[in-house]
Amino acid sequence: MLGTIRAFWNDQRGIAMILVAIMLPVLVGFALLAIDMSRANGLHNDMQKGADAYALAMAAELDGNPDAITRANRVRDSLLTNTNANTTKFSTSGDHTLVAADLTVRYLSGIPANDTIALNAAGVDANGHNWSTTDPKVAKFAEVTVNPTAFAAIFPASFLGGSNGFNVQTQAVAGFTNALCQFTPMFICNPFTNSSTSLNDLQTAVSGTKKPMIWLKQQQGGTSAQYGPGNYGFLSSPEGDKDTGSITEMFAVTNPPACYDQSGVTTRPGNIPPVNDGINTRFDIFTNGGPYKTDPAINPPAPNVRMGMVASNVGKNNCSYAAPNSGQAKNYMALPRDNCFITGGCSNAGSLGTGDWNFYGTSAKPGYWDTNWPKDTSKGQIVKDVCGANPSRYCVYNYELQHKNDAALKSSFEQTSPQCNATTQGPDRRLLYVAIVDCTANNVHGGGQTLPVQAFASVFVTEPAGGAPNADIYGEIEDISTLVGLGTLKKLQRNEAQLYR
Repeated sequence: MLGTIRAFWNDQRGIAMILVAIMLPVLVGFALLAIDMSRANGLHNDMQKGADAYALAMAAELDGNPDAITRANRVRDSLLTNTNANTTKFSTSGDHTLVAADLTVRYLSGIPANDTIALNAAGVDANGHNWSTTDPKVAKFAEVTVNPTAFAAIFPASFLGGSNGFNVQTQAVAGFTNALCQFTPMFICNPFTNSSTSLNDLQTAVSGTKKPMIWLKQQQGGTSAQYGPGNYGFLSSPEGDKDTGSITEMFAVTNPPACYDQSGVTTRPGNIPPVNDGINTRFDIFTNGGPYKTDPAINPPAPNVRMGMVASNVGKNNCSYAAPNSGQAKNYMALPRDNCFITGGCSNAGSLGTGDWNFYGTSAKPGYWDTNWPKDTSKGQIVKDVCGANPSRYCVYNYELQHKNDAALKSSFEQTSPQCNATTQGPDRRLLYVAIVDCTANNVHGGGQTLPVQAFASVFVTEPAGGAPNADIYGEIEDISTLVGLGTLKKLQRNEAQLYR
């Protein structure tokens, strides 16, 4: 009897069947959990892709213009009507295409610096800061939440006291970045000082064919002085601050190798000498000595350098320009400043003109066109037919380039083409690309400040820049990087939407 019991006890045949019977429910359970995790992950991925797509598309419209949120909502609605996109699988409702009721959208003026700081339903963080906004001018981020979606698990969790399903929710936050590349490291103060309307006021001033002249003055009051209308300053390079010689070089080139973000630029600290040497290379004026030497082989002049000056020693190494003498003066004239600069009646602290200038004058007071093109019997009408009744100086400049060989326009006096250096660059050589900053609202007073950019603008330099101490620059505002602009800055813009959360 004992032998039989001992034999049975030591007999291991069939034990694998017992172990399989015990472990089979566990193995099946783990398999079901793996399948459920895969299905839940697929549902989450589908929902996250939908949230990402909506957030990116909507953020791309948040450019600070008055209709930014309207356009963002229109993009959302357009995506929702695309029934072939953003379909989720594995939810309790099967294949499901996102509809308006599935989304919660909120616009934010910014986001907390730390991803662990959450926002409540009102958009307020733990520190009491409200990031939510309905103002299209300050909305920079689109937050898209895909509302909780039910998921039914295969694993029978109810046998273990749990639930056989749960909700899946996703969220995405995307922001809009507008940068300008190949851009002069320079900012100018918006000549309009009413912070609530300054950008709109500037947009109104530069719209149309008549372009106002702006008088740009380097701020001379020291690092603690407040910048005012028409003052200009310098920006820190994204590649690090350069020495003063390199800054001059960046003003000499047409398209410096740097990009600046509209969300914030940093003013350059320290004293910077006037950059007129760099700017004036556009007018075929080059310096031959000192630490700020400019080289025509590297930075050739513009193809039209008319500036009301007489060239001497043309084609020689000592070629130069000088003001005409009393006998020559009647035959030479640079592009004139706006009339109000001459009379002293310009607005905005005297920094902004009206776009009215002496294009075609009278016998008592000759204008630009009749001085330089006296053989034109149309009295400038051929230009107005192209440039409008109140032509901008930039349009006149380009007209001269395109028609300088016309028999009716030949002049025996100042030539449009450079006389000291034959190699030239394109017509845009005389454009400066600058950032426009509301210096009043941002209390701009020196270097090292990070400032939001209202817009970027192109400024046509109408005459050589002045030297020390003021380094005055007179230019005509041609275009602005907002919806009312002409779109000429788009070739330099990088508008990107990117995911942040």
